[in-house]
Amino acid sequence: MGANTLDIMIVDDHPLFREGLKTIVSRDENFAVCAEAGTGEDGVTLARTHKPDIILVDISMPDKSGIQMIRELKDELPLTRFVIISMHSEADYIVEAFRAGATGYIIKESAAGQLLKGLNTVAGGNLFLDSALSQEVVFKLLQTKSDSRDGNDDPYATLTPREQEVMRMLAEGLTAKGVAEQLFISPKTVENHRTNLMKKLGLKSSVELVRYAARLGLIDIETWAI
Repeated sequence: MGANTLDIMIVDDHPLFREGLKTIVSRDENFAVCAEAGTGEDGVTLARTHKPDIILVDISMPDKSGIQMIRELKDELPLTRFVIISMHSEADYIVEAFRAGATGYIIKESAAGQLLKGLNTVAGGNLFLDSALSQEVVFKLLQTKSDSRDGNDDPYATLTPREQEVMRMLAEGLTAKGVAEQLFISPKTVENHRTNLMKKLGLKSSVELVRYAARLGLIDIETWAI
């Protein structure tokens, strides 16, 4: 494996489907499967051991759903990206996955044609949504929700200039490492800024950050790789 090869972990309860995914992943020299699991619990354990760059995970598993896995691991493994690969194409599943912290969503029947594109998109720091899915899903993800905030008291104004800069770059899809390289600071400092700005804005996931930035006009819908 090359020095820049990214580690991929696969979590799905169907052995034959896992084998198919491994075959597809092996076609791109940028990726290598470092581990696989057939249950959510095993997936959590192996993720903590291997700390993969990207985890491919099904939503529906007998013991723990992929969304539950993401919620359990996302803070513990801040540099790991999670891509859902599922038979479910309903908007509610997709929205919930991104809100939990997923950075990509692929339909199983599209895996042969979409998996490598999705992995490369996510590896590049962008969000990925299977092209077989309706554009309406994207708009639902980004739509403004009614909330109780006073419109005259914008929490964005409470961010420091550096936090605003980090927020914009993260919303554009850059990883913590990518932001650090551009700003000449450490990834840990970026993570500290991210924690502080998310708390100030009352946001809990990357997708909420993207949606908030879109509402402010800091980014546009082209941030989403479709």
